Amino acid sequence: MLEIKNLSIQTEDKKILNDLNLKINDGEIHAIMGPNGVGKSTLCKVILNDKNYLKKGTIIFNNKNITNEETSNIAKEGIFLINQNPIELEGITNAEMLRTVLNASGKKLNIFEFSKKAKEICNELNIPENFLHREINLGMSGGEKKKNELIHLWMLEPNFIILDEIDSGLDVDSLKTVEESIMKYYEKYKPSILIITHHKQILENIKPDFVHILKDGMIKKSGDYNLANYVEENGFNNI
Repeated sequence: MLEIKNLSIQTEDKKILNDLNLKINDGEIHAIMGPNGVGKSTLCKVILNDKNYLKKGTIIFNNKNITNEETSNIAKEGIFLINQNPIELEGITNAEMLRTVLNASGKKLNIFEFSKKAKEICNELNIPENFLHREINLGMSGGEKKKNELIHLWMLEPNFIILDEIDSGLDVDSLKTVEESIMKYYEKYKPSILIITHHKQILENIKPDFVHILKDGMIKKSGDYNLANYVEENGFNNI
């Protein structure tokens, strides 16, 4: 599914990652944990080829080199990112964006099929149907933005999901809704999932097959879910 080989990332004046290697197979759930500022969110952006960073190394997705692909093409391949703070897009509604993306990716739905599926998703997430006609994330609370991103997830049906600290800014009830929806999606479509977090709580419900500790620019240690328990009890200093 996704393989990162010898990936180094830097800005003009700072090295962030150094020869990072990671392989995520079909249907696996991986979590990357680490202290603040070590490059976890940067890794998410670079997978989708954020050009604000200088990089060396290779990123392979489904046997295709996507290292220098345009972000829109990477998304069409099936990679979907939910940011910790999804951006607001003024002047474009959710429905307009989704119809455009579905048409561009060859997943055309007629107006009736699109409306039926979108309304079912809104009902499942306990979101008013008028969200479909609101500008993307504009004026929404943190919880509303994350639920809005879930509408996009279910409509676009990606096979690789990146969750970048999605617990950020969510109350207990909103986080539960988000976690349950992601797990329902996982049970239905069996995507690969990469979770970025520095807390164990979200991993209790979206339980990873593998946990990796990112520190000093590289993955220092990998293990199963028990590694997250160790970090929760002992912190990152001893790794």
